[in-house]
Amino acid sequence: MPIAEAPGPAAEAAEAGPAVAAGHTPAWVWRGLLPAAVVLAALAAGALALAYSAQQRVKVLEAELVRRQQDTAQTAGEARVLARQAETASREVMAKMALLEARVAETAMQRSQVEDLLQSLARSRDENVLADIEAAVRVAQQQSAITGSAEPLLLVLRQADERLARFAQPRLERVRRAVAQDLERTRAAGATDLSLLASRLDEVMRQVDELPMLVVPQHPAARRGGASVSTTTPVSSDGTAAPAVAGSAPAGSKAASAPASSVPGAGLLGTLRHAWDRLSANVGSETRALLRVTRIEDPQAMLIAPEQAYFLRENLKLRLLNARLALLSRQFDMAQSDLRESLAALDRYFDRSARRTVLAMDALRQVAAQARVVVLPRPDATLAAIAAATAGR
Repeated sequence: MPIAEAPGPAAEAAEAGPAVAAGHTPAWVWRGLLPAAVVLAALAAGALALAYSAQQRVKVLEAELVRRQQDTAQTAGEARVLARQAETASREVMAKMALLEARVAETAMQRSQVEDLLQSLARSRDENVLADIEAAVRVAQQQSAITGSAEPLLLVLRQADERLARFAQPRLERVRRAVAQDLERTRAAGATDLSLLASRLDEVMRQVDELPMLVVPQHPAARRGGASVSTTTPVSSDGTAAPAVAGSAPAGSKAASAPASSVPGAGLLGTLRHAWDRLSANVGSETRALLRVTRIEDPQAMLIAPEQAYFLRENLKLRLLNARLALLSRQFDMAQSDLRESLAALDRYFDRSARRTVLAMDALRQVAAQARVVVLPRPDATLAAIAAATAGR
C-alpha cells in the first residue's frame, strides 16, 4: 500500500504542540507503529513456522538416525558372523592349499621320476652299455677293496671287454682299449687270494694231530710166558726205523740147547746150562728193549713229557688259527709272526723226515710267501674313458 509522506518538522512541531498539550498520542504515531507491528508479527509467524519445521526435521533426523543405528548394529552383527565364517573358510582353504601343495610336490617328484625314466628309456644302446659297465666296475672295485682280492675286478673287466668286443662300435673303441689296459695292470698286480690261504691253513690245522713228533713215548707190551715184547720202534737221527728186538732167545742159543738136550748122559749139567742160556737170552732181550739210542739235535724236544704233547699240538693249532684270523683281517705282519712261530715249532718238536710234516711245513712256507700287502690297481683309465664317451655323445 502507498506510504504517506512524512510531514515536515514545522508541521510536526505545530501538530505536536496541541497534542502534547492535550495529553493524547498523536495519530501519526499510531500510523507509524502499525506497519512495524505487522512486520514483527509476520517475522514471529515465520520464526514459529521455521522452528516447527526445524523441530519436525530434527524428529525425522532422529528417527532416521535411530533406524540407521539399528541397521548399523544389525549389519555389524552380520559382519561378525560373516567374519567368523570367512575365518573358518580361510582355515579350510589353507588346509586344502597345504594338501594341494603336498600333492603338487608329489606330482612334481613323480614327474621328474617319469622324465628320468623316459630319458633312460630314450638313451641309446651304447649309453646303456657304458652305464652298465661303469656301475659294474665301481661295484667290483669296492668288493676288491673289501676282500683284498683282485678276482671280482678281473671278472668284471673281462666281461666288459667281451661285451664291448661284441658291439664293435668305433665310438666305444677307446673304452675297450682302456678296459684292456686296466685288465693287464690288474693281472700283473698278483693280488693275494685270502680264501685260498685260509683253506690251506685249515688243512694244516686238521693234520696237526696226525703229525709224528720227534720223541715218541714208549709203551711196554704185556708179557706173555715170561718173555717181553717191545712195540716201540726207535727212531734214528736220519728218520729210519731200527729193527725191533724179539722177546725170544736168539737162534744161536736154540741151536746150542738142542744138541745139549739130545746128547745122552748130559744129565744135570746140561739142564743147568740150558736154563742159564735161556735166562741170559731173556735178560739181554729185555735190556735191549728198554734202551733206545736216538740223536736229537734240539735238547728241548727231549724234555717234553708225554702229557705235554697234547698241549703242544693245541698251542700249534692256536697259532695257526691266529694266523688265519690275521690273514682274513688283512693284518699281514701278525700273520707272518704266527706263521714263523708255527714253522719253528714244527721244525723243533716234530719229525722233519716224515712226509706229513714236510707237506705241512711246505704249505706254511707257501702261505707265508703269499701273505703280503699288495696294492690293488684302480680302474681309473676305464672310468675316465667311460666319462669321456658319455660326455661326448
